[in-house]
Amino acid sequence: MFSDYSSAELMSIFAMQGFAGLTLFSVFVLMALGLAIIFGQMGVINMAHGEFMILGAYITYLTSNLFSQWIPDWYGSYFFVAMALAFLAAALLGMLVEWLMIRHLYHRPLDTLLATWGLSLILQQSYRSIFGAREVGVTMPDWMMGSYPITDLVEVPINGLFVMCLSLGITLVVAALMYRSRWGIQVRAVVQNRPMAGAVGINTQKVDRMTFALGCGIAGIAGSAFTMIGSTGPTSGQLYIVDTFLVVVFGGAASLLGTVASAFTISQAQSTMEFFLSGSMAKVLTLLFVVGILMVRPQGLFSLKVRR
Repeated sequence: MFSDYSSAELMSIFAMQGFAGLTLFSVFVLMALGLAIIFGQMGVINMAHGEFMILGAYITYLTSNLFSQWIPDWYGSYFFVAMALAFLAAALLGMLVEWLMIRHLYHRPLDTLLATWGLSLILQQSYRSIFGAREVGVTMPDWMMGSYPITDLVEVPINGLFVMCLSLGITLVVAALMYRSRWGIQVRAVVQNRPMAGAVGINTQKVDRMTFALGCGIAGIAGSAFTMIGSTGPTSGQLYIVDTFLVVVFGGAASLLGTVASAFTISQAQSTMEFFLSGSMAKVLTLLFVVGILMVRPQGLFSLKVRR
């Protein structure tokens, strides 16, 4: 497999695929952060998480069209407005879904799986009816075009760098919320001992609703980032939901560090193997590796110590 390439070519291939893996890692992190918060705290298996991401992507697409048609002079800054709107739209939809459906299904993980899977089908058909079945894309601003040459053979796309910086920023914000804010203390208290948290005056239902909204909002931001590296269609979210669950389970539910480490490991492995093997074979080998690790360590790479 490697004999057909010189050592210099192999180094360039690994560098290019490593950066491509970092771009995939960025999307995985943004998707998995929201899912880890929801699954880790509430035990809800949200199969519609990918559709919340696609909602953010479509909001970004609409904002892009609005800026290009009405205020083209400000088109270079449309993404920041789109990202805020995507977060708000996905978070508000998440609050509505939690109030209408999820709150009635707590402690019933299989029921939440079926219910959210049905919700994902409803959202997919809604997107298909509103935006059409064909994939749509956005035109990137001029400052996101081009690439930085690292060596004669390796170039780094600017939009990929931007997505990585965005993922790093969102991760730091989530870490600050979880470990440096009053709301984060309440979330961790509910995770560790829900009855005792309620007994000391924490409104666990409100915490659940806000947590679900935050997780969905982060998925909306992931959708905005997704438009920078791919086109958007009604079923695009399903391409990432399995990998995202894999990241969360492999890293350890409710572990922020585990989510980041797992996303990095899986994205780098897939990106490198996809160059030398087919995409499906790369996924199979990655899955076998993760399953093997989970058989030895079922709690994932990092586990949260909680009182039972």
